[in-house]
Amino acid sequence: MSKASEFKNGCLQELPLQLGVFPFGVAYGILGIEVGLTSIQTFLLSIIIFAGVSQIVFTQLFSIFTPSFMIVGTIGIVNLRHVLYGISLSEYLRKLSLKWRIILSYLITDEAFAISYKRFSEEKKTKYMHFHLLGSGITLWTSWQISTIVGIFIGPSIPESLNLEYVIPLSFIAIVVVSINTKIKLLVFILSALFSIILKDLPWNLWIITSALMSIIIGLLIDKFRKGY
Repeated sequence: MSKASEFKNGCLQELPLQLGVFPFGVAYGILGIEVGLTSIQTFLLSIIIFAGVSQIVFTQLFSIFTPSFMIVGTIGIVNLRHVLYGISLSEYLRKLSLKWRIILSYLITDEAFAISYKRFSEEKKTKYMHFHLLGSGITLWTSWQISTIVGIFIGPSIPESLNLEYVIPLSFIAIVVVSINTKIKLLVFILSALFSIILKDLPWNLWIITSALMSIIIGLLIDKFRKGY
């Protein structure tokens, strides 16, 4: 496949997930204004951090006058899941130039990773597969910035009865469902959900990375045991 084909497929395959991402971005835009950020500050957070959950966490901590070092540390912990994304994608991206790796690392988010990792896992490999991630990442980035602007300027007129806060967990469920295609992945999904409930009281949102790591390790061990090595 050509560069253009990979890029186009990344864009098109990412588009359906924007049904969940766009309301999520609108909800963030509304929240940013509600906690006292200016319109510019709210928008720039979407440019600089570009990570939905981290931006929500930032605005919530900012609203209760949390010290800066605690805000930075908490966001770092919340974003530890990106380490898992990096490990998963390193096999496919390690041969790229530093410039490409910097660009793609900025664009890798939950939804873009889910779509492009599925493409990278296919048997048909090409030297231009990274353009798929570029397409999915740019599509998500554009949608997120537009939805943030909508939330900032139109948010006050959106009725509370729409319950936009539920969009956040629903969008993550949609991401996970797309990637469950084996029994082991289903097991890891179930275990992760259970561990998340059990460990939900851990400080600094550590339940996110802890439940994910524990589930993945158990899944790998069971898979190796089944294969006899």
